[in-house]
Amino acid sequence: MIVLSVGMPRAGSGWHYNIIHDLMEAAGYDEAREIREQYKLQKILTEVNCNIGVLSLRRLGMVSLPTLMGHNFVLKAHAGPTAWSRTLVSFGLLLPIYIFRDPRDAMLSAYEYGQRSIDKDRPNFFSRLTNFDETLDFMTEYIEIWRAWMNEKNILTARYEDLLMNYDVEINRLLAYLKLDASEEKYKQIIEKYRPGKAETGQEGLHFFKGKIGRYKEAYTNEEQAQMRERFGESLPEMGYEL
Repeated sequence: MIVLSVGMPRAGSGWHYNIIHDLMEAAGYDEAREIREQYKLQKILTEVNCNIGVLSLRRLGMVSLPTLMGHNFVLKAHAGPTAWSRTLVSFGLLLPIYIFRDPRDAMLSAYEYGQRSIDKDRPNFFSRLTNFDETLDFMTEYIEIWRAWMNEKNILTARYEDLLMNYDVEINRLLAYLKLDASEEKYKQIIEKYRPGKAETGQEGLHFFKGKIGRYKEAYTNEEQAQMRERFGESLPEMGYEL
């Protein structure tokens, strides 16, 4: 089986992926990075967190081959569900978990992360976001992806803010979904390793730089906040955030 850790960009998705990956590896799953090397999947799985990208027939077919050979592992994604991902879920070959965040904080984090990478001479996926309007349009696409995942069946969803503020409650939900025994010491060690405040800030693969809740209120002008309310208006209360 493939456990698919999906996340809204800059929503603690790297942190979430590493928690899930290490828990499942302790449970006997294969190391995803070794699967990538063994089955020569470097072209479709990124180097840091084995991000599969778009959940297309070709990509899902390629990563399904190891599962048919008896391997189980955890992959990451930011893309929306597809007919092909739903087919794998229905056959019990794919188990999705989705995490999201207040999109106003997520878009601020995406913009800042992109700008930091430019300053370091290492442009990344977010470096193309050069102003507020571009970042707003970028995050709007991921609101639609959020809605698509929320409409899926057989999925566990989580909010970044809940994982940060109510870590033990959210971890217990995750363990129950993964059918893991929370009392086992091997899982307790992993849970403590990734507890907020212990996860190393800036650690490669975690994408966990500032992670503060509500920073958008200080960073964006009243006019910009009004634009975000207008663009995200209906979705914010559904996500559990105030307008």
